[in-house]
Amino acid sequence: MKKIEAIVRLSRFDKIRDALAQIGVNFFTLQDVKGFGLQKGEKLIYRGSVYDADYIARLQIDILTTDDMVEDIVETILASGKTGEVGDGKIIVYDVERVVRIRTAETGAEAL
Repeated sequence: MKKIEAIVRLSRFDKIRDALAQIGVNFFTLQDVKGFGLQKGEKLIYRGSVYDADYIARLQIDILTTDDMVEDIVETILASGKTGEVGDGKIIVYDVERVVRIRTAETGAEAL
């Protein structure tokens, strides 16, 4: 089992969500995150004044999946999340030792 963590642009989330649904991924965890990378923050304009934001707003998508779905999910996120500009994000794949569904106590792939 694997955990896929993708940090993506807010503007690409709808495309990513729809593309994931097309390959059968209908559940994931989503959270707002802030980061700092090569893009060096963003310039915000409020009432005519320019403010430098020290962070970049992004979304983090966490997906638990079986080993056989990992490449399909990664390729789907790459294809639907890429703009070609600095700041498109990252995808990280982790090994997952154990998953337990709290309601039924199912473990492993059945818990997903």
